[in-house]
Amino acid sequence: MSRFLQAEIDLRALINNFHFIKSIVKDANPKNKIIAIVKADAYGHGVIEVSRTLEHLKVDYLGVAFYDEAVFLREAGINCPILLLFDREVEGVFKYNLTPVIFDIKYAEELSNYAKRKNLMLSIHVKVETGMGRLGLYENICEQIKKIANMPNLKLEGVMSHLSVAEDYDWSLQQINKLTELKNCLKTININPLFHIANSAGLFFNKALFDAVRPGLILYGYATNRSLQGITPCMTVKTKILDIRRLPKNTPISYGKTFITKRDSLIGVIPIGYADGYFRRLSNRGFMIVRGKKAPVVGIVCMDITMIDLTEIQEAKIGDEVIILGSSGEEKITAWDIADWSDTIAYEVLTSLGSKAKRKYIY
Repeated sequence: MSRFLQAEIDLRALINNFHFIKSIVKDANPKNKIIAIVKADAYGHGVIEVSRTLEHLKVDYLGVAFYDEAVFLREAGINCPILLLFDREVEGVFKYNLTPVIFDIKYAEELSNYAKRKNLMLSIHVKVETGMGRLGLYENICEQIKKIANMPNLKLEGVMSHLSVAEDYDWSLQQINKLTELKNCLKTININPLFHIANSAGLFFNKALFDAVRPGLILYGYATNRSLQGITPCMTVKTKILDIRRLPKNTPISYGKTFITKRDSLIGVIPIGYADGYFRRLSNRGFMIVRGKKAPVVGIVCMDITMIDLTEIQEAKIGDEVIILGSSGEEKITAWDIADWSDTIAYEVLTSLGSKAKRKYIY
């Protein structure tokens, strides 16, 4: 079944963003590795095409959340190293040549025992807690890592943590200092793996650029610093006007009568709703672009349908293109705009709209 929503993914923009990231990290440390985060279907951009592009660019690693995501990549022919961030899979990491992230001793022991039985070596990364409170070793960390590093058939390739408020310099510096202390502790016992903590926002903290970085959002053209120059959004989301209705003043629009026309109005019926990832929170708050002009969302966003006010765009016609996310003429709507209107974050906007739309790739 096909719905009307279409996402255009500009892989040229992805390439530009990758080179932008590379220029930052290589200036700080020419040996710095890039772990491109492609979890959640590459933030809604389509993990196969995105990963193929990144592999062609010779990215050092791809990062996924769960085992099934990694299997999907391997079965699609992706061969570059894959870091498995949040899982406890054992047998499969050997079958598909994955690099698991270990966040407790028990998982390390399970992997070591399996590797020893099969007479195999396995590269691993270890996650440590520095202030996120989510996953990672958090007691006697240096000693625990020493224990893991000495387990049979495991090769400690990396140690990682995660910035919890990357926009807060002082707090991030506390996390970075904890990781630095750990690095120094391990160095005294001749354990020298790759260290990494920098996410997209962390790329701009020199002290966060250890031996590798993990860009996610910035790969797809967005940054928490919204004025950042040099990156380009990869995704445009669009549909078409399904119908146009001329309605008199005092006509209620959509469920609940939350919007009533204050004048004779031209109302566009747009085939997108919360089933397509267009949040209900955008009711009476969002905008769409028609013929280079912004039109406000009016009434409650329905499951499959949303209405917009076209009264100021009298030239609009049935079948006209509607930009949900992207630009037309001098107007643009970014994922941050939609996030602000719906009280969320750009990550959720991209993963929601991108995952539901029919994708078209621009090379």
